[in-house]
Amino acid sequence: MTVALIGFLGLFALAFVGVPLGFAMLLAGIGGFAYIRGPDAALSMLAQIVVDASANYGMSVLPMFILMGIFVHKADISGDLYDAANAWLGHLKGGLAHATVASCALFAAISGSSIATAATMSRVAIPPMRRLGYHDRLSTGSVASAGVLGVLIPPSVPLVIFGLLTETDIRKLFIATIIPGILLTLFFIAAVWVTVALNPSLGPPGERRSFREKVIALKGVWSVIALFVFVMGGLYGGVFTATESAGIGAMGAFFFTLLRRKMSWRVLGECLMETGKTTAMIFAIVFGALAFANFIALTGMTMQLVHWIQAQDFSANGVLIAMCVIYVVLGCLMEAMGLMLLTVPIFTAVAVEMGINPIWFGIFVTVMIEVGMLTPPVGMNVFTVKTLTPDVSLATIFQGVMPFLVANLALVGVLIAWPQLALMPLRWFS
Repeated sequence: MTVALIGFLGLFALAFVGVPLGFAMLLAGIGGFAYIRGPDAALSMLAQIVVDASANYGMSVLPMFILMGIFVHKADISGDLYDAANAWLGHLKGGLAHATVASCALFAAISGSSIATAATMSRVAIPPMRRLGYHDRLSTGSVASAGVLGVLIPPSVPLVIFGLLTETDIRKLFIATIIPGILLTLFFIAAVWVTVALNPSLGPPGERRSFREKVIALKGVWSVIALFVFVMGGLYGGVFTATESAGIGAMGAFFFTLLRRKMSWRVLGECLMETGKTTAMIFAIVFGALAFANFIALTGMTMQLVHWIQAQDFSANGVLIAMCVIYVVLGCLMEAMGLMLLTVPIFTAVAVEMGINPIWFGIFVTVMIEVGMLTPPVGMNVFTVKTLTPDVSLATIFQGVMPFLVANLALVGVLIAWPQLALMPLRWFS
């Protein structure tokens, strides 16, 4: 246990001085393993990790879903999604913020990235909200918060990584997000409604559209919705494996971008290069996480923690609440991906020993990661929106995300109280 704690301190020290998290975890893991078993064994373990992880067929899901999201981003679909959502919801009080949540949910369903969703919708949604007189607190807060839907709604990169790290079925993880994803979208819309009800000046209503105009507004989004339904429907129905659906999604997104006349040889090269860079970065982080997890497993810390919890006779819900507190605290200090990779190997083992379903636990962890993307001072989505709206203070954006943070935590409470909400869809698509 002492060696494990020293390993964690070394990891945090490396991260604090600016070493990228993947390499910090790699150095701490290899160093700790070498201390216990010797340098030869540590290097052999590292080589085995790299070979096994790289040869893992499931890892091919990552670059394909990443490529799909990049193609969709290049297709410039975000504006059409926002216009369609605005046509149906814009006339309500705070209607543009409602439209922002809805369009973020749709964009997240084809991009798989929270930061990409927040960055894209910042350019699309904030200018019209400002023109209509929306307060910056509501406009920036709704974009930053609704962007986290990209973490939960498939194809979610964090969910894929959770599945790879814990050897959990990625298809089942995606299926388990159906009800939580819908609930979180509705909770965010409720957060907008409550915020505007308390202070109507934050989000005045926009122009009401005729039914004909609403239908016309859907013309630009039907194809991307069809792509999502085809790819995820095939996955949920068992027609495709997760890897096959990722490949089909990437190909469909390519043709979608081509049909919108947004594809060229230069754009294709940019998409492939960006996919390669992102995939390499994620692989490096995964290698580091696996090395560090092997070191922690060797120290016996995980099993000691499990035995200690069992000795205290804590209930499963008590353990989950303690994990919630840990995630909120660490989420204030670490970025989301690092937080997941650091905690998942240990917390999943504890959860399984407590009788918690690993599929449900994957959804729980993903929702808690969303909370970390909004909490100060290291809320990545907040900083993404700040970068694109430099004239708005960080304090204003953090104030704006608070109602949505409450909505996010409310979803955690609902999932703990009624875990069947995540597990029920597994019976529908068994």
